[in-house]
Amino acid sequence: MTLAVTGALACLALPVAAQTGALPVVVAKPVVVAKPDKKDAATAVKAEDKVEAKPEAPAVPVAAEVASDATVTVSANRPSNRIDRQVYDVKTDVGASNGSAADALNNVPSVAVDPDGTVTLRGSTNVQVFVDGKRSAMMQGDNRGATLNSLPAEDIESVEVINNPGAQFGNDGGGGPIVNLVMRRTRRAGGFGSVSANGGTNGRYNSFLSGSYNTGRFGVQGAAYLRHEVRTPDSFADRLRIDPVKGTSTRSTQESKGDEAHDTAGFNTSLTYNLGDKDTFGAGLSYSRNSNERDGTDRYVSYGTDGAAYRDYVRSTRRDGGNDNLGLSVRFEHRGDSRGEVGKMDLRVSSANNENDNAFANLYAIGSATGAQQSRQANASETRLVDLTGDYELPGESGIFKIGYKAGSDRNTIDTRLADIDPVTGAERPNALRSNSFALHQTNLALYGSYELRISPKWGVQAGLRAEHTTMDVKQLTSGTEASNNYLNFIPSMFVSYVASEDTDIRFTYAHRIRRPGANDLNPFVVYRDEFNVSSGNPNLKSTRTDSFELAFESKFGAIDTNLRGYYRKDSGIISERKVFISDTVLLTTRDNAGSNQSGGLEFNVRGKLTPQLTLNASGNLVYTEQRIFNATADSDAKRSTPSQSGRLRLNYQHPTIGQMQFALNAQGKTLARQGYRQATTTGNFSYRRPLTPALSLVANVTDVFDSGKSETVTDTDTIKDTTISRSNGRVMYLGLMYRFGGVGAGQGFGRRGPGGGPGGGGLP
Repeated sequence: MTLAVTGALACLALPVAAQTGALPVVVAKPVVVAKPDKKDAATAVKAEDKVEAKPEAPAVPVAAEVASDATVTVSANRPSNRIDRQVYDVKTDVGASNGSAADALNNVPSVAVDPDGTVTLRGSTNVQVFVDGKRSAMMQGDNRGATLNSLPAEDIESVEVINNPGAQFGNDGGGGPIVNLVMRRTRRAGGFGSVSANGGTNGRYNSFLSGSYNTGRFGVQGAAYLRHEVRTPDSFADRLRIDPVKGTSTRSTQESKGDEAHDTAGFNTSLTYNLGDKDTFGAGLSYSRNSNERDGTDRYVSYGTDGAAYRDYVRSTRRDGGNDNLGLSVRFEHRGDSRGEVGKMDLRVSSANNENDNAFANLYAIGSATGAQQSRQANASETRLVDLTGDYELPGESGIFKIGYKAGSDRNTIDTRLADIDPVTGAERPNALRSNSFALHQTNLALYGSYELRISPKWGVQAGLRAEHTTMDVKQLTSGTEASNNYLNFIPSMFVSYVASEDTDIRFTYAHRIRRPGANDLNPFVVYRDEFNVSSGNPNLKSTRTDSFELAFESKFGAIDTNLRGYYRKDSGIISERKVFISDTVLLTTRDNAGSNQSGGLEFNVRGKLTPQLTLNASGNLVYTEQRIFNATADSDAKRSTPSQSGRLRLNYQHPTIGQMQFALNAQGKTLARQGYRQATTTGNFSYRRPLTPALSLVANVTDVFDSGKSETVTDTDTIKDTTISRSNGRVMYLGLMYRFGGVGAGQGFGRRGPGGGPGGGGLP
């Protein structure tokens, strides 16, 4: 195809590489090395992407064999940083064979996942989670926690942390930094695979099977997994309601205990077909089913101003539920006649459906009953995403030009039904005050462009601008109210790189982002959670605006790689929670745009071999956060601030006879929340792998070795003092076997990714 025809793909091509930050490789001689030639001006902008090496296997044509963002493969088992992101290899982690995606993320510097699946980055919860550079319904809202705790870590190739996303990344999934899960895949000729089975304490178990087959122009890859988790969460909340006018206070407590069982089964598969030397077609399909059951009790005690209990009762709960996740992807890639010219098309469709049924019964020890003593609540939600994206990339003598577009559609529905049960007849009576239906539909149209300029052999600059038009339709079906809104946003970004020496790079990044409110944020209906807690959204919410800056210093001293990053972030009109009492004991959690947040800090990562057998990986984050929050008593803003420190230390010892041992220590410092803070936590994990044969390995894991994992959250305002301490699993042990077939040794058949980093086998659309 001629350059003119290929150039037309600028309006038709849909990006895979643009969304993952991929760059073209040299078709005639595909190669990858870790460090560029500093004398080449082109490499000042993309230091890790513009070099060459021999193809791995001639059985697969070049167009599909070489991934244009193959940096992760080069770095093997060390981080490989690029101008807009840090890349962390997790496939060599000893605990990957029986851990979850949440476990893998907890080994990534400055990233943390709590037992509920809440992801934080540098202490902020405003984080987008992508899969292979794309949004997925399974990573939206309440679906994210269940997915991260069930998706096998064995299926993940690497984790990319993008603190300041460039113009190619949209804001329809949230305006914060991005944590991108790059799924495993192989393009080696022939058949390869692995299978693992693990058993754990309290009846836990999981298994994972993956395989690939590539021959000629055709390749197919897939994985299937099964997981059974048992949890015994418990929590205690002590709440004080203060009346600043009367100078009095009342106290209430909530003690919760439960037994939970979570079962997950899923698969994913993909195929790649090379239509010719320049054209590649790919498709992927994934499905997973997560089911959960819970038996629990909550004891509620209310005290008067004299300190005496006037109400004491226990609510028992029986819950059955689950969610289904489905993903489909289709992509096409064409390489033009010019060196590095590429056009890409990508269509992603994903959905997540959640349903759960809760049966409640109250038993009073003190005080009279209020309301129905037996009830049932059914909750259902559905998220459907359709993303049509495209980009065109053309390197020139002075730099690289990119343009792209996106057409996206989001549909979210939330349905809650609560019925009171007659204790004599068992008949159900709908409770209109605690039932509601809500729907949100958003469409997003975006265009972006960026240019990477070679200023000199040492200096490189990338500037980008994205324009997004959003239309939002909100329907509160219960009350019959509707609202619509549409707006246009311009989102700039800037990246500068400087090659200080052969082993030292300096990078500066800036990005302006917005975070739009989601369905739960906008739904104004008061949703019943339990006897002491209800929640509601706010249909008048506006987008949060964020400006983020970062300066990075990356160097190598002998066998030690070091990264040091200073950063500053300011959020205006933040979408955050506000808690207010609507009765003596019931606390309403709602959302508003009041207040602002700014933080600055220093992040470091050090990795290298202390001895031929012992590897050290240490990282830390020192951050100072300042917030302005609404003060109800003074009817004005109040300022709060706190320093926080977090760090990780991982020691890996590998011996040809003993095997491989790894110990990881994770410490998360105190972090500010909207009206309070979360206390510091520290946990330790131990993993061991011993080869029994060249293909068979024994694997053992112990998570939370010191049984210290807990979450303590404090709300501290002029009207509320609340402390909640929660625990989930405690110490958990696993023992299992892993067997690899179709070739063993270095790489284990997992070395390459599909074209453009798209959803190849083992990936999730």
